[in-house]
Amino acid sequence: MACDEPAAPSGIFTRQNSASTISLDFEPDTDYKFVETLEDRYKCAYCHLVLHNPHQTGCGHRFCQQCILSLRQVNAVPTCPVDKETIKMHEVFKDNCCKREVLNLLVFCKNFPDCNSKVILGRYQEHLQQCLFESMECTNDGCCDQILRKDLKEHLDQSCKFREEMCQYCNAYVVLINIKNHEKNECPDYPVPCLQNCSQIILKKEVEKHHAVCPEAEVDCPYKQYGCLAKVKRGKLAEHENTALREHMLQILDKNSRLEEQISDLYKSLECKEIKIQQLAEAIKKCEKEFRQYTQLFGKNSNLMVSTQALASHLDKSARLESQVKQLIQMANQQQSKLDLQPLFDTIENVKQKIALMETYDQRLVVLEDQSSKHDLQINIHKAQLNKNEERFKLLEGTCYNGKLIWKITDYKMKKKEAVEGRVLSIASQPFYTSRCGYRLCARAYLNGDGSGKGTHISLYFVVMRGEFDSLLMWPFKQKVTLMLLDQSGKKNHIVEVFRADPNSSSFKRPDGEMNIASGCPRFVPHTVLENTKNTYIRDDTLFLKVVVDLTDLEEL
Repeated sequence: MACDEPAAPSGIFTRQNSASTISLDFEPDTDYKFVETLEDRYKCAYCHLVLHNPHQTGCGHRFCQQCILSLRQVNAVPTCPVDKETIKMHEVFKDNCCKREVLNLLVFCKNFPDCNSKVILGRYQEHLQQCLFESMECTNDGCCDQILRKDLKEHLDQSCKFREEMCQYCNAYVVLINIKNHEKNECPDYPVPCLQNCSQIILKKEVEKHHAVCPEAEVDCPYKQYGCLAKVKRGKLAEHENTALREHMLQILDKNSRLEEQISDLYKSLECKEIKIQQLAEAIKKCEKEFRQYTQLFGKNSNLMVSTQALASHLDKSARLESQVKQLIQMANQQQSKLDLQPLFDTIENVKQKIALMETYDQRLVVLEDQSSKHDLQINIHKAQLNKNEERFKLLEGTCYNGKLIWKITDYKMKKKEAVEGRVLSIASQPFYTSRCGYRLCARAYLNGDGSGKGTHISLYFVVMRGEFDSLLMWPFKQKVTLMLLDQSGKKNHIVEVFRADPNSSSFKRPDGEMNIASGCPRFVPHTVLENTKNTYIRDDTLFLKVVVDLTDLEEL
C-alpha cells in the first residue's frame, strides 16, 4: 500500500539519494518495542524517536520530515540541535536508504506477550489488522463491547445481546434483546388467548377472523330490526331465539300493525289531494269560460285598452292555476308510487306462514338438537383419543433414550429448494433423550444456511426441549455435544463438530417454553463439499446427521 507523505513546501527539499518508491509505512509518535535496541543512527536528532520519513541535512544529521519542518517554523534561520550548524534548506534531502532500513527493523506486536509475532516496522499496521489478540469493537449494530479478534466469531454467534435470532413463532430474524418485545407486540404468529374468554389460544394475526366466529362473542339479536335489543353470546344465539320466540313474534306483529296504520294515513292523505285536484280543475274550467266571454267582449268593445288589461289579468290567473295543477298531479303520482304496497303485504303473509311453521316444528327441533349434541360429543371424545394414541405411537417408535440421534433427511433437493425460496427455512428432528427420565433434546437444520452460513452452508443446531422430568434434572445442561454428517461410503470420512454447552447461555437453561433457543454451527458444512459428486454424503437424495451427547458424569434417575 503506497503511503501518503506530507507534501513539503515548494523549494525546501531539492534532492534525494534514491528515486525508488517505498510502499511501507508506520504511525509516528508511537511507543514501539524493537526486538533489538534501536541504534542512534535511526533516531531523530530533534525528537529522539525512530525516524519517520528521514531527511538528512548538510551537516550529516538525520531528522523526521515533520521535525525539520518544525525547526524551520520556529526559527527563520534554523540551526542543527546537535552541532549548532545553520541548516541550509536547499542542502536537505530525503534519505530513502535510511528509510528502507528503518522500515525493515523488527518490532514486537503491541499485544505481546499474548501475541509473540515479530514484524518489520513497515508492516506493523498491516499486522494489527490481522492480529488475533487485537481488541476491536463488536460489528453488531448497537453493541459497544470490545472483543479480541480471535473471540469475535464466538461473541457474534453465542454471547452478543445484539445478535439476530430467529423468532420461534414466525421465523423472522430479530435482535436478541428485542425478541420478547417482538413476540408480544409484533409477531403475527404469537399465540394469544381469545379476548372473549372462550378458552381458545389463537394466532395474533387471526384475532379478528376468530372474533367473527367466536361462540363467546356478544352479537345483536337477528330480530333487532323488529325491536329486540338483546346482546347474546354467539354460541347461545339459537337458545335465545327459541326462548324468546313468542316475544319476537309479538314484536313482528306490532311492527306490522304500525306499518298498516302508516299505509292507512297515506291513503287518507292521497284522497285529500285528489279532492283538491278536482277543485282546481273546476276552477280552471271556470277561468276558461270567463276567458271566452272576455274574448267576445273584446271583439265588440271599442275600448281596446280596458279589454287588453282584463285579458292580461285573466291570462296570468290561468297560468298560475295551471302551474298549481301540474304540481299537484306530480305529487299525486309520487304518492301513488310510494303506496304500491302489494309486495309489503306479500312479505307480511310469508312471515306469518313461517311463524306458524316454526311453532309447529319447535319441539321436534329441540329433541333432534339434543340427540345431535350427544352424538357429536361422543365422536369428538373418540377422535381426540385416537389422535393422542397415534401421536404417542409415532414418538415411541422413533425415540432414542441413549443420548444419540441418527436423523435421516430424505428428499434433500426438494427441501433445500423450499429453504432457498423461503417457504420452509428450517426442519427439526424427532425428540431424543439422554435416558428414560433424562433431558429431552432435538436437532434443527437449515438446509440453505442460517446467519453467517446463509446461502453457502448447511447450519446444524442442538436444541434443549421442555421434558416431563425437568424438575428432577440438574440445570443448566453442561454436557459435551458432537454433531456429525455421516459418510455413506463405509469409509467413515464423517464431518464432525464438537462443543461443550455453555452454562451461562440461555440456550442451556431449564426451558420456559416448548424449547430453548438453538445453539450450534451456522457453518456446519459447505454446500460445495456436501453436494460434490466425489463425496458420498448424499445418496438417493438422502443424507444422515448424527448427534451424540456425552453422558459422562451424568447421573441417571
